[in-house]
Amino acid sequence: MSEPTNPLASLRAKIDQLDSELVELLAKRLDVTRQVGEYKSQTGMPIYMPEREAELIEKRRQEAEQHGLSGQLIEDLLRRIMRESYQTQNVRYRCAKPELSKVVVVGGKGALGRVFVDMFERSEYRVETLEADDWPQAESILADAGLVIMAVPITQTEAIIRKLPKLPEDCVLADITSIKSGPLKAMMEVHSGPVVGLHPMFGPDVPSLVKQVVVVCEGRQPENYQWLIEQMRSWGALLNFSDAKAHDDAMSFIQVMRHFGTFVYGAHLAGEDPNLEQLIQFSSPIYRLELTMVGRLFAQSPRLYADIIFDNEQSVGLLKRFRERFDKALSVLESGDKDSFIGEFNRIGDWFGDFAQTSLTESKKLLQKAEDARS
Repeated sequence: MSEPTNPLASLRAKIDQLDSELVELLAKRLDVTRQVGEYKSQTGMPIYMPEREAELIEKRRQEAEQHGLSGQLIEDLLRRIMRESYQTQNVRYRCAKPELSKVVVVGGKGALGRVFVDMFERSEYRVETLEADDWPQAESILADAGLVIMAVPITQTEAIIRKLPKLPEDCVLADITSIKSGPLKAMMEVHSGPVVGLHPMFGPDVPSLVKQVVVVCEGRQPENYQWLIEQMRSWGALLNFSDAKAHDDAMSFIQVMRHFGTFVYGAHLAGEDPNLEQLIQFSSPIYRLELTMVGRLFAQSPRLYADIIFDNEQSVGLLKRFRERFDKALSVLESGDKDSFIGEFNRIGDWFGDFAQTSLTESKKLLQKAEDARS
């Protein structure tokens, strides 16, 4: 007498087979995206094309819904697949200015400097670095440079800019520090040729520049560094143009307040000394993400964050005003005045406007991914 068939085992076998077929399809798609990357590198097309990505996702969402599938599910899958495909295309790039003599990255062996050295080399430029020990040879290293990028610590940037020997008249001088007004002014003073300030809004651990934001602060002769702008676009970077003061004002909120607030939160946790493992276990995905962002800060260079916070002229005043508002909110709590708290909550919500609802929607997507990652 034969054993009865286990329907669950049969269904699982079908799922396993479908999963294997899905893996094979993904491998085939990845091979095609590699070919796309080769074509883009030959033609100079940017790796990331937002219009094409948006169109593709919308079409696949519609197809999914026609088959009774969740459009959001398909979008999530596609975005993860496309993120992987961008990395397979991150091999080499078309050189936007092949006649350029060479690129010199001052501080090119530092963390962020290495990223730019790598990207220029992938674009088939001749690249050299200039480090502290190389200054006796700085004049000869820079003599025929077509682009010089300052990639040194914030505290040293302006001083090192002022130490530069005379550069070729047509050489582009740029910096990649997080403060723009001072370095841009210094570059304009020491070099009469094209000058541009850049602020890469990412760290040295990025796998590629696809969808990474770079702030561009115009300096002098933009027509002579347009090729650099196009080169960064071909890498997939998203460029935002700003004047130096507006940039530095924004960084006071984006970087200084966020990093200092995270530092104090971490200091408070360390001072109170709760059971960290228990906090992690008890946290819902959103609180775990917040705790993760705090922990992430302390896994990085303290010198880098000290430079960002201490070297912004607006830091102290801005943070004192933050403390005043914190103290005011604390006094409301001490008084037990819930109505005042609710009124202030609503006022702040009105200030955020539609962005509050957008943030709620976007955070739900992040939380779903965090839940998936939790074992």
